[in-house]
Amino acid sequence: MGSVEKQRIAELRKLLKEAGVDYYIVPTADYHNSEYVNDYFKMREFLSGFTGSAGTLVVGSKEAGLWTDGRYFVQAESELEGSDIVLYKMAEENVPTIKEYLQKNVTEGQTVGFDGRVVDAFFGKELEEAFAGKNVTIAYDKDIAAQLWQDRPAMPVSKVWGVSGESCGMSVAEKLSKVREKMAEEGAAHLLISKLDDIMWLYNIRANDVECNPVALSYTFISKDKAVLFIQSGALTEETKEYLEENSVIYEDYGHITEYLKDCDIKGKVWCSGSDISYMLYKLVQSRAELIDKNNPTELMKAVKNPVELEHIRECYLKDSVALTKFLFWMKENAGKIPMDELSAAEKIDSMRAEISGFLDLSFPTISAYKSNAAMAHYSATKEHFSKIEADGFYLVDSGGQYEGGTTDVTRTIVLGDITDEMKLHFTKVACAMLRLADAKFLHGCTGRNLDIVAREPLWECGLDYKHGTGHGIGYILNVHEGPHSLRWQYKPEIPETKLEEGMIVSDEPGMYVQDSHGIRTENIVEIVKEDKNEYGQFMGFRHLTYVPIDLDAIDPQYMEPSDIRRLNAYHKMVYEKLSPYFAGEQLVQLKDATRAV
Repeated sequence: MGSVEKQRIAELRKLLKEAGVDYYIVPTADYHNSEYVNDYFKMREFLSGFTGSAGTLVVGSKEAGLWTDGRYFVQAESELEGSDIVLYKMAEENVPTIKEYLQKNVTEGQTVGFDGRVVDAFFGKELEEAFAGKNVTIAYDKDIAAQLWQDRPAMPVSKVWGVSGESCGMSVAEKLSKVREKMAEEGAAHLLISKLDDIMWLYNIRANDVECNPVALSYTFISKDKAVLFIQSGALTEETKEYLEENSVIYEDYGHITEYLKDCDIKGKVWCSGSDISYMLYKLVQSRAELIDKNNPTELMKAVKNPVELEHIRECYLKDSVALTKFLFWMKENAGKIPMDELSAAEKIDSMRAEISGFLDLSFPTISAYKSNAAMAHYSATKEHFSKIEADGFYLVDSGGQYEGGTTDVTRTIVLGDITDEMKLHFTKVACAMLRLADAKFLHGCTGRNLDIVAREPLWECGLDYKHGTGHGIGYILNVHEGPHSLRWQYKPEIPETKLEEGMIVSDEPGMYVQDSHGIRTENIVEIVKEDKNEYGQFMGFRHLTYVPIDLDAIDPQYMEPSDIRRLNAYHKMVYEKLSPYFAGEQLVQLKDATRAV
């Protein structure tokens, strides 16, 4: 491992020297700053060998570095071995950010380069500020590394399909009207959206250009009386063309976006989101008009689910919970008795989901992790690297589905055999953490940063923590990770804080990870609801959407407060009430035992 990547980095350095570039940045992104990308855009993985979904490679003449977050530290250490690429663990003590690293190392007269189509404007502007007045050139017009990738996969193009306004609870015309109202409030004559799930939501369309994310590569440019969708011609069927025309949406070829923005009539301000739009397009529009740089109006509209969406989502999560619970019972019954490994276990739950009515696809590749593999928060078993599953230790499964009625995401960790007292402590604290947050009551106006500590408190009390956020929004037949709201304690200037609103849904997923030993995560999805209102304001709370037992074989009540025991028992009572109509015979007996009072 590492020798191929070593060679590729050496070849890239030759190309950079020829191009007069001293430092070259390769992020994990497509032309839309998507979190998950099609294989065509996995340049950072091709060059570094690191397969995680988040990370940025910086290649200089003497050193190459890879920056990634706490979900991937263990995985990155393993995958970068032998490559001579230095791992920079983001947010760790004394670890510089990419900006700080470049400020320290780039000298007068040097050039920092990147493909301006895959670097977002927010980061591009940060670099501009970092090198202001320092005679450093930012070159963003070339994909220099592309010359090395001889067998690069083709650009993705899948057929677009429509979701009826009845299923979405709102027509395209209604959505465009609301968007234009927001544009008028902001004084924007035009709106440029690059974020793929925002565009899919706005036009009630879906596709399959990114694995498990039902999106199509596209842009849209909206004015007071015109909506133009830029999309690959091969993605449109005659039916889709008619649908767009019926909704007064003009369609242009995806590749025409640059020329269109150069030549179109722009009068007034252009609204675009610097966190999502590419630096190249940002600079182009900036040369033609005054910009309003803030989150797309579609992002918050999309995050607050309407009553029709919520009704479908609740039904969807119930069906999904039934399937996962039956899978977990099957795992506990059969581990150690029949041949089983991480891959076959993933295939089992995936096939069970595929039998649910309305199933379309997985919402992300299933994380099926046994014992120490689960210490890597986003571990992925492959045909080359996977573990056999025996009747011992913990097994973690993080999985979800795309359905005609919503998008699901859930994680459970179960006991398959002997576990230590420390593992019981960790498991119990994680369960308490999830349930405490789900039970939280808060005033309207709170953001996820106000609430994250509620989940971390049981772990922080023991001097423990997990290196990922506690929660993320989830799409409606869309991306499994959705903003603008989230639950995390760190302040990040590139992520504007968003008030938690009624109708949002969010994951509640604390965890505990011990390298070379075990990983635990317990994840429910919760709906944000209004509670009572009084002279102090509007109180808010959460309602469970996920109804899957928490494995009592790993719960040790000595580590719980009386209120924690009350929450666990109340949750399991709800699980039994919700799921029992779908269970019979021996499985119903198992359900009753799995949800017994502690």
